[in-house]
Amino acid sequence: EVQLVESGGGLVQAGGSLTLSCTADGFTFDDYGIGWFRQAPGKEREGVSYINYSGGSAHYADSVKGRFIIFSDHAKNTVFLQMNSLKPEDTAVYFCAAVVPPTSRNVVQWALNADEYDYWGQGTQVTVSS
Repeated sequence: EVQLVESGGGLVQAGGSLTLSCTADGFTFDDYGIGWFRQAPGKEREGVSYINYSGGSAHYADSVKGRFIIFSDHAKNTVFLQMNSLKPEDTAVYFCAAVVPPTSRNVVQWALNADEYDYWGQGTQVTVSS
């Protein structure tokens, strides 16, 4: 059974940092692209960042560009989202998701679109206090 497991959420003051982890359980990330998404109460799920686990550039939503960093650790089969300079508006449940990257389309067209992803974790809560 394919499972994604997120961890690292919590409560942090504005300006602080958190690092989220997404680990594959039952498969390896080798052939997958991994996205991070978030959903705040009453809002739609929003794409935050994407990385192709086998290499390639990372992609970020404009709202987090320059503050968040996505990276992978192949030895741990894990993708991380380092979140710096956190703001209260970053408060949300954060999800990681996996997809086999479609080769026929430009990655910027789909990487931050939740509908493109096949596997999802259970989410981890991030709360940023002002």
